[in-house]
Amino acid sequence: MRVGIDVGGTFTDFVLLEDATGRTFTYKCLTTPRNPADAIEEGLRGLERQVPGCTGRLEEVIHGTTLVINAIIERKGARTGLLTTRGFRDVLELGREIRYAAYDAFAQMPEPLVPRERRLEVVERLRADGSVLTPLDAAQARAAVRELKALGAESVAVCLLNSFENPAHELALKRLLAEEFPQASVSISYEVLPQIREYERTSTTVTNAYVKPLTESYLRRLRERLAEIGFRGRLFIMLSSGGVTSAETAAEFPVRIIESGPTAAVIAGQYYSRLFDCPDMFCFDMGGTTAKSCLIQDGVAGVVPSFEVGRVQRFQKGSGLTIQVPVVDLMEIGAGGGSIARASRLGTLQVGPESAGAEPGPICYGRGGTEPTVTDADLLLGYLDPEYFLGGTMKLDAALARRGIEERVAKPLGVPLVDAVWGIHDLINETMAAAAKTHIAERGGNPQLVTVAAFGGAGPVHAFGLARKLGAPRLLVPPNAGVGSATGFFTAPRAFDLMRSHKVPLATADFGRLEALFRALEAEGERTLRKAGATGPVEFARSIEARFIGQGSETPLPVPERDVAQLDPQALRRRFDQAYERLYGRTYPESPVEFVSFRVRASLPVQLLELPRIATRGRPADALKGSREAYCGVARTFIAHAVYDRYRLPAGAEVAGPAIFEERESTVIVGAGGRARVDEYGFLWVDLPKERTHETA
Repeated sequence: MRVGIDVGGTFTDFVLLEDATGRTFTYKCLTTPRNPADAIEEGLRGLERQVPGCTGRLEEVIHGTTLVINAIIERKGARTGLLTTRGFRDVLELGREIRYAAYDAFAQMPEPLVPRERRLEVVERLRADGSVLTPLDAAQARAAVRELKALGAESVAVCLLNSFENPAHELALKRLLAEEFPQASVSISYEVLPQIREYERTSTTVTNAYVKPLTESYLRRLRERLAEIGFRGRLFIMLSSGGVTSAETAAEFPVRIIESGPTAAVIAGQYYSRLFDCPDMFCFDMGGTTAKSCLIQDGVAGVVPSFEVGRVQRFQKGSGLTIQVPVVDLMEIGAGGGSIARASRLGTLQVGPESAGAEPGPICYGRGGTEPTVTDADLLLGYLDPEYFLGGTMKLDAALARRGIEERVAKPLGVPLVDAVWGIHDLINETMAAAAKTHIAERGGNPQLVTVAAFGGAGPVHAFGLARKLGAPRLLVPPNAGVGSATGFFTAPRAFDLMRSHKVPLATADFGRLEALFRALEAEGERTLRKAGATGPVEFARSIEARFIGQGSETPLPVPERDVAQLDPQALRRRFDQAYERLYGRTYPESPVEFVSFRVRASLPVQLLELPRIATRGRPADALKGSREAYCGVARTFIAHAVYDRYRLPAGAEVAGPAIFEERESTVIVGAGGRARVDEYGFLWVDLPKERTHETA
């Protein structure tokens, strides 16, 4: 038995899996932001009521958490100090000297996680090739460590110039810190991010140091809490890159789990893309706070080398702290069930990006919320059953929602209540569709060819409308889609990504030395997996980051060969030109190329899910719960929607829209013109109308 736990901004999701049978059991409860372990314990006890004794029989808990990113956004990390090379004290503030809003004279940049008085210099200097220009002044470095201690630092980041080529000085400082300041948590850039680009390397190392004590404390307390309720297995954490690692590794490198929660649904979508041979899939995960999506092409979710957190302008690229670690190529916007609707100063409707979150939540939750949200609108549109939210364990108050939208949206805008309610639902769909079209186009995809896969509590409610606006032909809604992220943990490999910079021209590269570098990375990756309890053969995927000499960005080149020492340099150059031309439309054969960084992903084979088949006997009519008046955007009025118990639909069942399919954690809306089919595993495949209208059904 294994359990996946996804702690989101509004809800915490649980999926219990029996590997032998493929049977799953689910639970969903409100997140407890002050202490996420409270919700985790509540969920495990809820699963215990379904499967008595399951906690003691669990082999693994796989966990995705928002703890790290929340600590950065809310600035609740450790009191951090930085030791850096003399002359590089202000790298964090200089950044890339790029203004994210070129014409805004008052544009703010994020405050560094380490203030200037706790950024101290040490006397040392390495050349670009790693040779020593100025030896480390041990006495001066010792004085700097003592000064940090006197300043009250709790965690220390060490980032020295060119240390990725020679870590000797950083390792010496690490030993010095252990002698002079043993109580401090320490992060050195050679271990966190041994690669070029001084600002990104410093920012990433500082971020790791900033959240490391908090993460170590949280994971230790979580293990203790789990042990108290009978758990004796291993705790694993989802990485931002889509792999799964041990809690010990996550505690050492918390910067790698910043996007651990949102990544899981994408990994599930990647698995389904391969399973059902859907090469172009748009994974759409809409929860209570945000909507996350990712274009999956040829069964693979893209991974990018860096991202931003803690943005001053949340969805404005360049306004946040740069983190250079591998992360699944997600698009995230402030569009969730808890997104707040209001009348703007211009007298127009605005929905999001602010969210009501779990506390107090939407008005209809009856927990003190006063701001109308998308969930309130969905309830009044008839899409949600107030008596069956979370399987009936949480009642929704439609009267409160109606009063809130009337007073805060309809009256200020001077529109009828129904127009305000539909406007909230349709505007959030329009916002997501506009962002999705850009995301898909930037990756060379076509929205009219993708299969939209819906996850999250709010995803299946909005997926049909989103798919119509995209012009997508088909929608896929897995069973238990409302806890889809937690399901995704089971499809993720045990994996760890490593990278090391070593800049060398292709024409003069020593391929034997490069092979030795790859083997060193592979050995480190295997050690990391073995420490996490991995058994069996470890697989390695190699790649090289290459560029034209003088260029500022790199092109990734997969290297399937097991011995690069035997590679023909000209063959590798042709491989680079082909990749570059595919990306940019042309290449420059006369320009020399250099290698910059070398990547290795160490992983175990993916453990395939045994998807249980559902019953084939029965008729759709046996699953019919009744009929409910719900709003139709095409008809511009409320019309009857057939309501089905999704758990009772047999394989092969076909249902024409308008229809509503209810399960405990989510509700699927199929508008007029859509047609839903249930496959042998209980997945809903919805064919959308071929002729689009200008409205959303």
